[in-house]
Amino acid sequence: MTTTDTIKKIAVGQLRPGMYIHDLNCSWMDHPFVTNSFMVDSDKRVREVQSLGIPEVYIDTLKGLDVADAPTQAEVDSAIARDMEAIAREPAQEIRRVSLEEELGRAQKLHSEANRVVKGMLQDIRLGRQIEMDRVEPLVEQMVDSIFRNQDALLPLARLKEHDNYTFQHSVSVCALLVSFARSLGLERAVIKEIAIGGLLHDVGKAQVPDEILNKPAKLTEAEFTKMKSHVVQSIIILQNTPGISQIALDVAGQHHERYDGSGYPNKLKGSEISLYGRMGAIVDVYDALTSDRVYHKGMAPTAALGRLLEWSKFHFDPELVRAYVRSVGIYPTGSLVRLESGRLGVVMEQHQDKPMQPRVKVMFHAVHQRYLPPEIVDLAWPGCQDRILGHEEYEAWRIDPKQWLPQVA
Repeated sequence: MTTTDTIKKIAVGQLRPGMYIHDLNCSWMDHPFVTNSFMVDSDKRVREVQSLGIPEVYIDTLKGLDVADAPTQAEVDSAIARDMEAIAREPAQEIRRVSLEEELGRAQKLHSEANRVVKGMLQDIRLGRQIEMDRVEPLVEQMVDSIFRNQDALLPLARLKEHDNYTFQHSVSVCALLVSFARSLGLERAVIKEIAIGGLLHDVGKAQVPDEILNKPAKLTEAEFTKMKSHVVQSIIILQNTPGISQIALDVAGQHHERYDGSGYPNKLKGSEISLYGRMGAIVDVYDALTSDRVYHKGMAPTAALGRLLEWSKFHFDPELVRAYVRSVGIYPTGSLVRLESGRLGVVMEQHQDKPMQPRVKVMFHAVHQRYLPPEIVDLAWPGCQDRILGHEEYEAWRIDPKQWLPQVA
């Protein structure tokens, strides 16, 4: 039986035929395979994996060859957990904001409007029309306003995506997450607005990629993978021909697939060659992709995705920016399902910036008794609260529909 002790992490240079890859250890957008798990049955397959620029992979030692001194997944997970705890202890500035209840209604309407605008914009691009910045800018201003008032109203809505509408819903999510991230870094509001525009428009080049490639539920051919990656260059071309677009927004769109170690695309930029805004875009783009369901990819829990970003920051991302991003969304991001010490499960509703391990949680299920409970808001930061979070959970594992429990208007 496969366990975290039988899964091991190895350098990709150690890969050889006879090994079973348990996890390619990268975002689904960084490889053309339909699955992250498969047998390495030839030297050709080894070369295919090594050519992707992935530095490390996980192997299943019960299904294939072993590497004796490689660290186990359990050991890697323990190191990541220690890193998370260290981030939670770092000082954070409490940001003034309105109540969650006060902002929820505005956030829901704004999220629906944003999805409608971006969907229409992508359809216009397919028809050869130009982006209308007089529609984009007021929308972005409203999103910035909402997140400044209370980010926990709009950000959880980013979890609610549909397979067929992923491209434009992902763009709205990246925009919102970037605003929160930029605000936590103390950037000026005018700069935050331009970063947000870049986030909203970062994938407009996908309008030039056929849907059968974007949504293909099978391994992409080499030509299809090249076409998929071409969306970045297409985005740059479209935005360079858009009056009123800023260099900041262009950096977000044009560099969100660049990687800190130079393994990204389209220009293989490295380290400080990538602008701050491009480095931020790369982190947020991968985080949202990791936590989203696709036809060929099951989204992971937000806390697990943050752990992956920390792990990959050795190579792909600016390490300090990743830590800052974790602080901006919280160790258990709003909308996460968590297990409490009492045995209850609950949805994280709102963060305390100065107490990231103690958010407000809507408790509604008992894991031990296997039954729903009357919903109850528990503020884990309240001095008299005796409960605490033990870890994150997957909605699917408990057959809980997140749409029923994520923050909504009453």
